[in-house]
Amino acid sequence: MSGVIRHVTITGRVQGVGYRAWVHESANARGLEGWVRNRRDGSVEAVFAGPEDIVADMIKACGRGPISARVDRVQAGAGTSDLLNLRGAGERFAFLPTV
Repeated sequence: MSGVIRHVTITGRVQGVGYRAWVHESANARGLEGWVRNRRDGSVEAVFAGPEDIVADMIKACGRGPISARVDRVQAGAGTSDLLNLRGAGERFAFLPTV
């Protein structure tokens, strides 16, 4: 993996509206690596890895999400290879269990 890794938390009405599936599809379409999961507090958490401009575009898109979602806040920070490696071996972009 070359480029950047970003750790993102999205809050609002982002669970039960297809948000994770939208993130998965959108990240795959951009060729990004990473994962997405729900959090028990109602937010969605994701890690995106790839070229800086494409990761930035994905994070910006997270502010819109699918039409059924209402995004209140997108918080992005530096990610680590340890976070990226929470996905299974051989997975490019994964769904992780809720935490």
